[in-house]
Amino acid sequence: MFLLFIVSVLVAMAVAGLLPDYYRAFGEDVDDPTNPLLYIGMVLLFTAFILYIARKGMQRLIQAIILFAVGMTMYYVMRPILWLVFSNEEYWASEIISIQVAVVLTYALYRFPEWYVIDSTGILVAAGAASIFGISLGTLPAIILLAVLAVYDAIAVYRTKHMVDLADSVMDLRLPILLVVPKKKGYSFMQQARLKEQLESGEEREAMFMGLGDVIIPSVLVVSALVNLPRYFEDVPTVLGVPGNLVVALCSLAGTLVGYWVLMYFVASGRPQAGLPLLNSGAIAGYMLSVLPIFGHVGISLFGTVY
Repeated sequence: MFLLFIVSVLVAMAVAGLLPDYYRAFGEDVDDPTNPLLYIGMVLLFTAFILYIARKGMQRLIQAIILFAVGMTMYYVMRPILWLVFSNEEYWASEIISIQVAVVLTYALYRFPEWYVIDSTGILVAAGAASIFGISLGTLPAIILLAVLAVYDAIAVYRTKHMVDLADSVMDLRLPILLVVPKKKGYSFMQQARLKEQLESGEEREAMFMGLGDVIIPSVLVVSALVNLPRYFEDVPTVLGVPGNLVVALCSLAGTLVGYWVLMYFVASGRPQAGLPLLNSGAIAGYMLSVLPIFGHVGISLFGTVY
């Protein structure tokens, strides 16, 4: 799980530098502090919608929506990678291959949603979403997003517990919005029992699960630091020859990984844990502890002024 987490973030950092401006999700003003509120509103509405249609027994509709979203994300993340291979005159080739890859992988998820298929596509989806939202949100909006979603995740797991219901709906349909790491040889995700039933029976789980949101959300700040800090400062300092924005991004990643290891300590208890409070706190701490000594500012742009 640790390796899958790191690979997803590193791919997101690599892809972010290839994305054109029109990939931005919220328009040109990436420093608008209200942008993350729009994102959070969409998350709440989408979660409520999925839970509602799940209770109505419309599982096939959920499956179609998620698979379409996953397929589109894989298409968007493949395009800039293939642009490196083909020239402008061969633009059509990158488009066709991107569509073909997305269609084949989406079909594989539908017909054979085994854990290694889900993990392979999960890395692409997490990297694509993190890179797109990372270039769409300046550092202040990214920090706001991480802080608010950390609180929401804690409430959803420990108080309302609707996140467990959502996880069960995902597992019933074998949807590719999580990472799966088996604990034993011969494990099959296609035969995975409902999470709630396992928790109530006290049965040991055969695999470890992490929602893609736990990978994507802290990675947004990592990508935002990498992309936006050079935009805020005319002269980017270096540390041992490494650009300061890359150092801050890697320190944010390091903070996230510290939060990850603390999270794994609690996960070992066998109970569902809210990942974002620890992961996001680590990312923000890693960012703040590195950006100040390197840039001399917190690297936040508000109303045209960098602080």
